[in-house]
Amino acid sequence: MQIKHNGRVRTGAIAAVSFAALVGTGVLATPASAHTPVWSVTCDKVTVDLTQYNSRVENTVTITVDGKDLLATTSFKSKFHKTLELAKHGQDVSVHLVVKAGDTTAKHNFDKDETKTVAPCKGDESTPPTVPPTTPPTTTPTTVPATPTTPATTVPATPTSSAPVVKPSQSTPPTNLAETGGSSSTPIIGGIAAAVVAAGAGLLFMNRKRRSSHS
Repeated sequence: MQIKHNGRVRTGAIAAVSFAALVGTGVLATPASAHTPVWSVTCDKVTVDLTQYNSRVENTVTITVDGKDLLATTSFKSKFHKTLELAKHGQDVSVHLVVKAGDTTAKHNFDKDETKTVAPCKGDESTPPTVPPTTPPTTTPTTVPATPTTPATTVPATPTSSAPVVKPSQSTPPTNLAETGGSSSTPIIGGIAAAVVAAGAGLLFMNRKRRSSHS
């Protein structure tokens, strides 16, 4: 009986130790398998909060923006917390987070590789280039020659009253006479001619009288 009792005690002790070892292994393994990577992105900052990582191994985190380092590869143990400012950007940018856990295995992958796209803050948006409207080709209008207008014939107005005709006074010789070949000496010449004719007639009469007296 004593031998059986001792055997049962030993069996119970071995089972208790095995259970304790199993529980202890589970407790130690819990932090290593919890890995909680949390991160957020706004228009002007990136916040990273990594907790419950295995502190017995080396873990790393890297953050890039459009392929450029915002946070160069950094090592951490059980946790990592960081807030980083984003430079002003006029258009959407891609933020890439890479976390590598040191206890990652073929069966358990605790790494994180994720990309988020963030829009620019209000007021930082870039204005897209304005495309000028296409101007249709201009067509030269056909010029129609204007029809010449016939000038109006101006009819001279008929005078309502005739201008009074002023007769020159008979005592006043006209100042402007037509050129007839005469001059101011014409009366004198006419008088001399008349005297010559009278003298000739007188001589002729005297000559006839003498002839009559001789016969």
